[in-house]
Amino acid sequence: MADLNIKKGHNIRISGVPLNEVQKGTKPKTVAIQPIDFRTLRPKVVVKEGDSVKIGSPLLHCKMHTNVFWPSPGAGTVSSIQFGPRRAIEKIIIELSETEESECNDSYPSSEIPTLGKEQILSSLLKGNMIPFIRQRPFNRVINPSDTPRDIFISGWNTAPLSVNLDVALRRRLPQFQAGINILKQLTSGAVHLSINENTVSDTLLEINGAEIHTINGPHPAGNVGIQIHHIAPLKLNDLVWTVNAQDVARIGSFFLTGRYDPTLFVTVGGPGVKVPTHIKTRAGVQLESILSDNLNKGKQRIISGDVLTGKTADNNGYLGFYDSTVSVIPEGGEREFMGMIRPGSSSTRYSLTHSFIGFGKKLFSFNTLQNGSERYMIPINAWEDVLPMDILPNALYRAILVEDIEEMEQLGILECDEEDFALCSFACPSKIDVGETIRHGLELMEKDG
Repeated sequence: MADLNIKKGHNIRISGVPLNEVQKGTKPKTVAIQPIDFRTLRPKVVVKEGDSVKIGSPLLHCKMHTNVFWPSPGAGTVSSIQFGPRRAIEKIIIELSETEESECNDSYPSSEIPTLGKEQILSSLLKGNMIPFIRQRPFNRVINPSDTPRDIFISGWNTAPLSVNLDVALRRRLPQFQAGINILKQLTSGAVHLSINENTVSDTLLEINGAEIHTINGPHPAGNVGIQIHHIAPLKLNDLVWTVNAQDVARIGSFFLTGRYDPTLFVTVGGPGVKVPTHIKTRAGVQLESILSDNLNKGKQRIISGDVLTGKTADNNGYLGFYDSTVSVIPEGGEREFMGMIRPGSSSTRYSLTHSFIGFGKKLFSFNTLQNGSERYMIPINAWEDVLPMDILPNALYRAILVEDIEEMEQLGILECDEEDFALCSFACPSKIDVGETIRHGLELMEKDG
């Protein structure tokens, strides 16, 4: 067990923080899977428009690992398969039926789950199309089920802006979460690591057995699983670890206890663009309209599937990303201020780079999409280093990626990195550089190099 106190980072004080209460979203008319959510995936669709599917039915598989299928988040009819440029699959949309059926698989009593063998567990996960809920580091992609990870990591604490409070999302889900931990234990040669905050109150997280529990404190990105891996058991050359979102641990446990894929998901809707920021009990792949209806403020709003640092732009008719549990809404930017990036001002009214890391007390700010400028020459003034709690030189790594120096990138620790861990670097950067995008490019170069 480790007690981690993360010093570097920054909690963005954005208004519209979700209340710690749960509302039930209206039932959506459609749900969808979007292959763009899965890195390096070369999808092959196994359904066609007009086909009937159940919850958990296979919709597509990976051409590289033909035994890994993606499950349908709803039961009904495949109403649309949408293609983008170069015939890339963008969405598989399911029109939900009034009464939904689920695919049935083998179920096990909780007492029997710890006795299951690795091969039996993998067989069940493959048969139930549950593999995509588990990702690997490095590269943060869906696992190859034939691999054996050194360890498995779960973050039990979200620090991203407006993100789900896991004390709320995992309330009264101890049996499912414990079953998920017991399943994951059988898949690794090492340990299952669960990181929680010292203020965690959820019985589900506090009473768990079979995992190494770590206490972590500090500003964002302390809750990112990549930061936790770096401080608990850093990746060495040729190391492979798996990661699972906390809600997906309970989902995997529920699958083994019931034999059915449960698409239930707790999501936050927040930001200065919503009337009532809150937690909503909904489902995976949900159409955003069903959880945003009548809750948007007047004016033009930017809807984001995910948090404001790493999410993707969507719209009311869009769908929640596969790994997302946050919907952020912020106003579209207005007129730019002259020298707005550096203009001095009162910290009671402005949240600018000039004083964004000086205390504001508890005041929250109404962010919008305005960037106050475009990318410019790089200014190395430790802005990245101040918000990156990793023993990595981000400036040197960035330059190595630009010149595509594979050896230098590896020596500088790129295999420990993921773009979500560098999102604050982009936020703090006086040069408006999208550091995370460059990190992703570097990881793609490493993958191609083998």
